[in-house]
Amino acid sequence: MNIIKTVENLKKNNMETFVVKTREEAKALALSMIPEGAVCAHGGSVTLKECGIPEALTEGNYTYLDRSAPGLTDAEREEMMLRAQCCDVYLSSSNAITEDGELYNVDGNSNRVSALLYGPKTVIFVAGINKIVKDLDEAVVRVKTIAAPLNCKRLNCDTPCAKTGKCISLVNGGNMPKGCNSDGRICVNFTVMARQRKKDRVKVILVEEELGY
Repeated sequence: MNIIKTVENLKKNNMETFVVKTREEAKALALSMIPEGAVCAHGGSVTLKECGIPEALTEGNYTYLDRSAPGLTDAEREEMMLRAQCCDVYLSSSNAITEDGELYNVDGNSNRVSALLYGPKTVIFVAGINKIVKDLDEAVVRVKTIAAPLNCKRLNCDTPCAKTGKCISLVNGGNMPKGCNSDGRICVNFTVMARQRKKDRVKVILVEEELGY
C-alpha cells in the first residue's frame, strides 16, 4: 500500500485529496466542506457511521436527506433517495481506491453509485487506508472477499458470500461482474471513477486508520 502514490494519482485525476490521522479529523474536515443550509445526503456506509458523520449532519444546520430516519414509509424513503441525486453535497466511502488514483464502487440499489457519478455538486469520499489497493484487479478481489460478504452479512442478505465469506465466482476465477444468482445480491452495478472532467467536484479524505469494509 502506497499512500503517497495514491494521493498523487488521485490529484492527477482531478480529485481533491487530503490525508488525516484520525476519524475525528476526517469528520471535522468533511463538515468544513459543507456550507450551512446545504442539501446533503449519503449512501449506506459503515465508515461514515464510524466517523460520526450522520449524527453531525442531523445536529448541524443542513437540509439532511436522511433515508434512515425513523418512521419513513418505503415510498418516502424512495423519494429521499431520488432527491439525493441532485443534492448539494453527497458523502460516501469507497469500496476500494487504487494506487493509480481510481475509485471502485459496487452497488445493489445503485442510488449511491448514481449520485457519485452525476448530479450532486460536490461528492466527498471518506475512506480508511484499508481501502487502498494496488490496482483494479485487487479492487475486484477486495469487494468479493471483504466488502460484499461483510455488507451482505450486516444487511442480512441471503447470499452465498454472507455464509462463506467470499464470492462464489472466485472458485472458477470469475471476472468483475460474475457472481451469484441470489435475489439478495448486492453486487449489481460496477463503477470505476478515473480522471474527472470537473476538477475538484470529487474530494477524497484518506484516514490513517482502518475504517468500514
